[in-house]
Amino acid sequence: MSLINTEVLPFQATAFQNGKFLDVTEQNFKGQWSVVCFYPADFTFVCPTELEDLQNQYAELKQLGVEVYSVSTDTHFTHKAWHASSPAIGKVEYIMIGDPSHVISRNFDVLVESEGLADRGTFIIDPDGVIQTVEITAGGIGRDASALISKIKAAQYVRNNPGEVCPAKWQEGGETLKPNLDLVGKI
Repeated sequence: MSLINTEVLPFQATAFQNGKFLDVTEQNFKGQWSVVCFYPADFTFVCPTELEDLQNQYAELKQLGVEVYSVSTDTHFTHKAWHASSPAIGKVEYIMIGDPSHVISRNFDVLVESEGLADRGTFIIDPDGVIQTVEITAGGIGRDASALISKIKAAQYVRNNPGEVCPAKWQEGGETLKPNLDLVGKI
């Protein structure tokens, strides 16, 4: 079953951000755009490269009104220790959610039950708490956070311009489409 256009299911978790622990629920995803980035585990190999890359895009994402949440099945204590010991993770300013209960990973359908770890899943959530995009990649394939910028701009455009859609490779300011019968077979 697809999670597209579904509301994020309830959860409660503890997260680490900027030297502090904080409580996070699905309510944090409401009232703003959110990116939720699942990864398998702290103290691994591909994961720190992805999270550092996401940090490199964080300022631009914040300018777009987006908050970023990374999630693994590790605890918030493990996130703190990793943040203190890894040069790449030490740069991270966004919220790092611990999911040792696996509730969030199950809610987003990324939990690999046999391993107790999450797949690499990226979700864009609108200000109503509704999932607009889902991307899942295999464990050995790192993601490129810069690709999120175009997807978020397109999602925001479509939300703000009902009746219009963004074609492939759409860039901000580019032409959009207004689906209607006159377009059928002409694209």
